[in-house]
Amino acid sequence: MTVRPRPLLLLDVDGPLNPFAARLSRPRGYTTHHLRPSGWLSRQTPGSRRHRRGLRVRLNPAHGPILTGLPFELAWATTWMHEANSMIAPVVGLPTDMPVIEWPEPFAKDPDGLCWKTRPLLEWADGRPFAWVDDMITDLDTTYVATHHDGPALLLRIHPRRGLRERDFATLTRWAELL
Repeated sequence: MTVRPRPLLLLDVDGPLNPFAARLSRPRGYTTHHLRPSGWLSRQTPGSRRHRRGLRVRLNPAHGPILTGLPFELAWATTWMHEANSMIAPVVGLPTDMPVIEWPEPFAKDPDGLCWKTRPLLEWADGRPFAWVDDMITDLDTTYVATHHDGPALLLRIHPRRGLRERDFATLTRWAELL
């Protein structure tokens, strides 16, 4: 009997896990952290108040146990790249050795208007079934993945004001169970 690998769950940080556009200073269940990811630091003026204080990140410690309980193999699909394992994972209760998609050129403009993550993400998934949660997904990305990916895929756009919610976890679970 052949055991099929679980589908991938490709996680973005800013938007899904960190509802950076939330109207409340601290949404219920979230804790505020000031982190200093290298990509963000490189865009700050050294010695400035922002540089010293760090990036405000809101994270919900309940998300890790929920995500690890889903029927997926988790991987990072974020500009935080490997720093997601050291800075985000411990705070939310995720494993600190999750695979990471390494972007060849973050924020590169796509000639067809796709999210800059879409093409490298498909290459990384290499035909495996996957769900991708991100705040930057558009209809163009969904159409592109449907026509260029050999396996099942779910693209779940998460509003950056709200982050991942119960209904999103339910959607992910239902989709994985239908495979």
